[in-house]
Amino acid sequence: MQRFILGRVVQSIVSMFVVSVVVFALVRMSGDPIQIMMPAEATKADIDLMRAHLGLDRPWTVQYWRFATQALQGDFGRSVRFRRPALDLVVERYGATLELGGIAVVIVLVVALPVGVYSAVRRGSALDYAARAFAALGQAMPPFWLGLVLVLIFGVLLHLLPTSGRGTPLHVLLPGITLGWFAVAGLMRLTRSSMLDVLGSEYVKLARIKGLPERRVIWLHAFKNAALPVVTFAALLFVALLNGSIIVETVFGWPGLGLLVIEAVDSRDYPIVQTVVLFLSAMYIGVNLLVDVLYAYLNPKIRYSQ
Repeated sequence: MQRFILGRVVQSIVSMFVVSVVVFALVRMSGDPIQIMMPAEATKADIDLMRAHLGLDRPWTVQYWRFATQALQGDFGRSVRFRRPALDLVVERYGATLELGGIAVVIVLVVALPVGVYSAVRRGSALDYAARAFAALGQAMPPFWLGLVLVLIFGVLLHLLPTSGRGTPLHVLLPGITLGWFAVAGLMRLTRSSMLDVLGSEYVKLARIKGLPERRVIWLHAFKNAALPVVTFAALLFVALLNGSIIVETVFGWPGLGLLVIEAVDSRDYPIVQTVVLFLSAMYIGVNLLVDVLYAYLNPKIRYSQ
């Protein structure tokens, strides 16, 4: 088990290193932030002086080494646009993204789990066909398109819900539904598939022979044994939704990390882009590591096979 955990930790460290190199290189290919920082009347000497002050005149390898060593100490640089530490801005916006992701996860679990379970139990019924059609539609519909449709219906036509900003609990409904829509379809299909694998097993048949109530058979015996892949998916779901919030936050003007990184890309704000991407990548890799360890603990065959 210790060897398995050590291997996963090493893989996670290598993954973070690769992500940091790729992000560092890509943001520097997008343009020169000095042109945005300096006023129009700035001379070439002023621009060169500022570039030297920020260390942007040095080779990329030197710049990356400086960035990596400072990042390990919690210093991700200062925002070019806001003239504030990048990490402070990311922490400020993280709360809004966390709220949006939390609401989306609640929507996903409340809808996907019961529908997926009963779709498997009533296989071949109208409910099953409707659930499968909904899942296919959910995975085929782009989030930005769904967001625009919801804005048009509930904001423009019916005037029932706010369509931008963050203020009241109502503000989070439309972006939460939009963000969770795709995940509802995926978790519903996974739950249905896992339940179908379990419903024909011997211990479920034995539970029914004993005369246990059908609800208890479904939730206590069948779902309990089908839940391992579902729990694994659900554990990664939250971080995946945070990473996927960029488009949704842009559509609804939600003041979170997604909107911040879009603004940073437009203004070529290197420190903000790097900090947000590394922050979300570290969360995803960290949760993935925990899920791997938990899965190996619950299923010893995995760690022994690797």
